[in-house]
Formats: sequence, structure tokens, C-alpha cells
Amino acid sequence: GHLPAWLAALGGRRCGRQSRHRDLRQQQAEARSSRVAEISATRGRIVDRNNEPLAISNPVESVAASPADVEMTREQAQRLGRLLNLGAADLKKKLADTSREFVYLKRQIPPDEAARVVALGIPGVFLQREYRRYYPAGDVTAHLIGFTDVDGKGQEALELAFESEIAGRPGSRRVLRDRLGHIVEDVESISKPQDGRTLRLSIDAKIQYLAYRELKAAVAEHRARAGGIVVLDVATGEVLAIANVPSFNPNNRGRFDPRRTRNRAVIDLFEPGSTLKPFTAAAALEAGTVTPGSVIQTAPGHLAIGNRVIRDPHPQGALTVGQVIQKSSNIGAAKIALELKPEALWGLFHQVGFGTQPHSGFPGEVAGKLRAASAWRPIEQATMSYGHGISVSLLQLARSYLIFATDGELRPVTLVRRDAPPEATRVISAGTARAVRRMLEMAVQPGGTAPRAQVVGYRIAGKTGTTHKIDGKGYAPDKYVSSFVGFAPASRPRLIVAVMIDEPGAGHYYGGAVAAPVFSEVMA
Repeated sequence: GHLPAWLAALGGRRCGRQSRHRDLRQQQAEARSSRVAEISATRGRIVDRNNEPLAISNPVESVAASPADVEMTREQAQRLGRLLNLGAADLKKKLADTSREFVYLKRQIPPDEAARVVALGIPGVFLQREYRRYYPAGDVTAHLIGFTDVDGKGQEALELAFESEIAGRPGSRRVLRDRLGHIVEDVESISKPQDGRTLRLSIDAKIQYLAYRELKAAVAEHRARAGGIVVLDVATGEVLAIANVPSFNPNNRGRFDPRRTRNRAVIDLFEPGSTLKPFTAAAALEAGTVTPGSVIQTAPGHLAIGNRVIRDPHPQGALTVGQVIQKSSNIGAAKIALELKPEALWGLFHQVGFGTQPHSGFPGEVAGKLRAASAWRPIEQATMSYGHGISVSLLQLARSYLIFATDGELRPVTLVRRDAPPEATRVISAGTARAVRRMLEMAVQPGGTAPRAQVVGYRIAGKTGTTHKIDGKGYAPDKYVSSFVGFAPASRPRLIVAVMIDEPGAGHYYGGAVAAPVFSEVMA
């Protein structure tokens, strides 16, 4: 193709080229007088359960050009470059290919800047309406909502998972241009843009904010590596809050550190430890091998199984099954479990969702690790009873406690608002559920492991967990994961809150000291 006049002008050779090429250009302009332009669709909003906006699309203008139609003086080129913060060489490069109908010169600029570009009146340079995604809650919901790229396509989390619903479909129009490349009229709309649907989440923005704030404070106070929190509605299985620390601000475009963008509560695994003891008690109550008052001898605080020894950090003597949960005795749990067939314990773990994906609709959610019962040796059956040798996500752990917060029933979880609760599946009898619930109330009272989980004026129930982190082949002696799962009010549970603090580093590491206070603040 020939060189557009202004490009020649930039080269400083203003000879008689312009008049020579005018006839040729007129022919070209007429030949190109009709073209199809895209009309952007508005991306659907993401809102919380009460329609509070969590992701919205603001209209912005982008400056585009049709290289073959661009005519401008050197002065216009310089002013355009200044407005768009583009050097002469960059501008020249963008406009060099005159066979192209459309190139972006600058994406997503504020309306006042766009108006100044229009005022230059350069043929072949025009505005294209686009939308820029904005996240009102910023870092509070970043892991859950995710973010989009510059073209408005979902890249992570729910923006990615629900892309087809939220995205909408662009429309197109046929436009006529005059000889100078100005669009003179919309001839027709070939297809109207279809705006994306609004995605209404189960999240409650107020609870989400509280959960994030308290988790962030605890991670800072304990100089921890990371933390996660999940809040569930007992009646419906809806996730009311799910937050992680550290977070990031999705409104700051650019490269995000993948370590900060992980929704750990859904995609990271950890050994739950003692938060699994109530399931061991439930399996034994269901099998009829114990009653809540059965006495288990845990002295002298260590127990040999094969060539391994398991220990209680705080040795106790004879304990009832209820006290095994209250005091969190590993030996008590192991002895209860060893009376069961491996399939009985595995069966309950499996039924509450360990080892299978929770179907939350979140991209990359994990199933966790639950080995087949046929492969358990006695030592594994013993350690499994107190949550070692099994790994779960925080979302799975929160969901599993539904069986104690209800009268033994489990529902699927969801991140999207539900109008009616889905069918519940019975997992344990109402009698077993209530018996374990009483044990979980004892665990948060004086004499239990988590009095710091208490909420003034309410009866609560819950369980602590403290595990050594797995480091390479074995357990790291000085790296811990501290957790707490509980629900309230214990008389008629409405909410489950699960908290996990990864590698607390300020001296305290027990779940009762590190995770239980977060539960207390959020639940209160």
C-alpha cells in the first residue's frame, strides 16, 4: 500500500505527493465506505445475596483507528501522541499496516480524555465504547470473585467459572463513512448486543467483610503465613463468606502474584487433625461400640501400635467418650477407632464428603485425600481417628460439620444464592448428632480445649485442631496448622464457621489459642 500523507510528513518530505495521491485515495475511501463495527455487550454484574455489587462494569472509551483512512498533519500527530502518551515511533508503527480496518491506539481511557481526542478531528481516528471491570469490595472478595483481562474475559475464580453467563454477546452495526473516514451514519444494526446476566451469590457482603477483617488481624497478630475462613448457613448449605489472607487488590491491573490469588479455602489441602475426632465418636456411636458415657483409659499418655507410638500432649487418665472430645485425647480417639471396622470410619468420612469434590462450582476445587479402607494398617486407622493421614479443604471441613449442626443431615454447598434449600441426605441418626453436639459444647467450655471460642450470650459448640505441617517426607517439628470449626447457637444451630491459620509464628500455635478467637469475633 502507499504511504499515508501524514507518515510522509513525519518523515519531513512535504512534496507534491498529496495532490498526486488524492484521486487514488478518493477511490479507496469510496470503496471502503461501508464496514461492520462491533458494539460491546455489558458484562453482567456479580452481586451478593442482598444485591450489593461485588463486580460491576463501568463504561470507558478506547481510541481506535482505521489506518488506511487516517489523514493528519504533523501537528495533529504530535498532539494525538501527547494525549495518548504515545511516542511518534509507536504511533507510526500502529498505523503502518494500511490493509487493516481496525487497530486500538489506546485502551480504556476516561471520558474527558476521549473528548479531547475527538476534538482533534482526525479522519480515521474514532472512539470504541468498552467496559472496565471494577470490584467495590477490593481485597475482601478478591479470591472469590477473581478478575478479568483487558478484553473483559474472566481469568480466575467466579469471573472464570460463570464466564458464559456473565459475558453476554457483542452486537454489530454496519456503518457508512464519508470520504475522510468519518462515520456519517449507522445504516443498520445487524445484531443487538446481549448483555450478560447478573450473578447473585450466596455471600453476605457484611459477613464477608467481618470474616476477612478478623482473619487478617489474626494472621498479622500471629505472624502466620496465611489463613482461611468459611461461613455456612446451616439451613441451606449456602456459603455466606469465604475469605483468605494474604489477599490482593483486583482493581490494580497488571501481574498478580499467584501465591496471593489462590483461594486457599477451596483449593489447598491440610491435615485437619482433631477437628475429625467428633466423626470418630459419631461412627462408634452409630456402630453401637460405645455410648457417650463409655469410659476409655488413656493413661499413661502414650500407646504403642505396631512399631509406632502415639501420644497425648497433655496426658489424662480414664475419660468418657464425651471427655475424649472435650479434652481432645489422641489415645482416646485411637482406642475408640480401633474397636471399629476400618470401613465404618472410612464410610462416615466418605459420606460427609472427604475425598470427593464438594461441587461448589469453584474452578480448581479439590477432592482431598482419603485412602481406601482396605489399605489401612492399624496405625493408620488410629491416626486417621484424629485427623492425620487424611487431607481436606477448609470448605470440605466446614460442610462436614453440617451433620452435627443439624440432626444428622448433609446438604450440598453452594456459592450461588438458593431460593429453596436442596434435599438433605441423612448421614447419622438424630440421637448420634445430638450426643456429639453436646460433646462439642463441652469442648468450648472451661475444661475444654477452646474456651476462647465463647460468644457472650450464646451457646456455642465446636472443636479445635492443631497439626504439624507435612514438610517433604515427614512432619515439620516447628510448623503448624491451627484450626477451629464450630457452630451457634448450640440450641438451634444457624451458622457454621471454620477457621484455619497456616504456620502461626508468634509462639502460640494451638487451635484454641490461634483459631478459636477468630471464630468468636466473627460469630459474635
